[in-house]
Amino acid sequence: MKANLNTYRLLIIITGAFFFFPFLGSTPLFDWDEINFAESAREMIVSGDYGRVQINFQPFWEKPPLFFWMQVLSMKIFGINEYAARFPNAVCGIITLLLLFEFGRKLRDEKFGLMWALTYLGSFLPHIYFKSGIIDPFFNLFIFCAIYFMAKSAHLYNKSNAAKYVLMAGIFSGLAILTKGPVAVLLIGLTFLIVWANMRFKKIVSFKHLLLYGFSTLLISLAWFGYELIKNGPWFINEFIEYQIRLAKGTEAGHNQPFYYHFIVVFAGCFPMAQLSLQNLFTRNKTVFYISSFEVWMKCLFWVVLIVFSLVKTKIIHYSSLTYLPLSFFAALTFYDASINQQKIKKYIVNLITLIVSLFALAFGLLPLVGKNINVIKPYIKDPFAQENMNAEVNWSILDALPAVFLISALTLFLIYRNKSIAQSMFYLYTGVALSIMLFLILVPAKIEKYTQHAAVEFFSGLKGKDVYVETLSYKSYAHYFYFARPPLSKQEIINAKDENGLYSSQKLRDWYLSGQIDKPVYFSVKNIYLHEYESYKKLKLLYKKNGFAFLVREPDK
Repeated sequence: MKANLNTYRLLIIITGAFFFFPFLGSTPLFDWDEINFAESAREMIVSGDYGRVQINFQPFWEKPPLFFWMQVLSMKIFGINEYAARFPNAVCGIITLLLLFEFGRKLRDEKFGLMWALTYLGSFLPHIYFKSGIIDPFFNLFIFCAIYFMAKSAHLYNKSNAAKYVLMAGIFSGLAILTKGPVAVLLIGLTFLIVWANMRFKKIVSFKHLLLYGFSTLLISLAWFGYELIKNGPWFINEFIEYQIRLAKGTEAGHNQPFYYHFIVVFAGCFPMAQLSLQNLFTRNKTVFYISSFEVWMKCLFWVVLIVFSLVKTKIIHYSSLTYLPLSFFAALTFYDASINQQKIKKYIVNLITLIVSLFALAFGLLPLVGKNINVIKPYIKDPFAQENMNAEVNWSILDALPAVFLISALTLFLIYRNKSIAQSMFYLYTGVALSIMLFLILVPAKIEKYTQHAAVEFFSGLKGKDVYVETLSYKSYAHYFYFARPPLSKQEIINAKDENGLYSSQKLRDWYLSGQIDKPVYFSVKNIYLHEYESYKKLKLLYKKNGFAFLVREPDK
């Protein structure tokens, strides 16, 4: 038995490494989040200050530092580059698959654990996040682990070893707080309360265990929050809390979407597991008490995340990514019951899978055709910046349609074998989707990046190592910090960036770059739609325009 377990674990590690490690650095980091986080890690290395998160070597209060520490360690190994920035999430992908296997085998058996891991690996959005440089994969994993151990401790409420699981839940809750902040406590707390209400307020945790959970959560989170408070006072933490409030109100990031936005993202973007989950998401399995109890926790977690982030005004695609883990549990139940218990997958689910996979395959197949004929659709694009983006030289080929071929092949095999061997048909479906995603990420994002931001990234990279200033005008970006490898602010910048209260002001610094007594050249990037705003600055010289961007320079007075 132990040998079999080790074989399964090794198989998962090898499979995860095959899918997640290759080509991580083949595409430049994307603005905002990927570059933002990588830049914070880079500035930790440059400044030697690992205790405070910074952007442009100024305090950055939006996130705690745990994920940046992981990126720092990765950059120490691989250098400061795209591969290093994304490597921690690739490792997180392998850890997640291993934990899903371990949790699954303890809930049911090894087959369920393997099916759960394969379900997550072979679904679109969950797979993609492990190839990114954003915080959410670790944040989601820590919260999921906290919920798992909470459920386990509640199941063992009257047994002596329940305290061990309460402690584990607290540790993972603290790690989640160190990754993305107190929103972790909100999500975990709401899930617990709704589960408790669902169980008709039956006692599922003792007061002693509640204290143990709170103490362990606080102890882990104070590893940084306490250090920051003692070293620098409450200012940073106050700014952090105020930022979270602004984000909830939708006044910070500016990504306002309709209430149903995350429902569409989750149920369309997480194919095929989202469709398969429907067979168990709205029903209750009463055959095994423990897994039935765990289903309640998973349903509550799923709906808490989906509804909370639907109510929050700022809506970004990865905000609902925590739903992917409980959703994968219900999809794995469908997989298991169909394979082991001979329960048929409902016809409407098969039809939904066919529809969603076909639509994505069509989209993937049309991409190279659209790319090769982009001038045909350009007149229909009303945004002048987007129109100029389309002038980028991108070499599309028929090979870029390969992800569509793999998707159609996976769907075909699924439909052929579903009445013969459901286990075989599901294996083909998930494996085919995983291979399609892998090919898609190798072939497509680098081409999309050439349209959206590459001209600016190329400009900033060309200035790396030169004794100049670099800034963007009228649009927010982190690309000039990372790709220019911006050094700490000079004495002249520090002096001229102070506002009337003596505090750092990015606007004051930008004004000095534009019209102050600069001591070395300043290079600017501006989108074509804002270029007219700077015509009055006679000392600005236009260098060139490219793909929607204009690049300017201002030389110091002689």
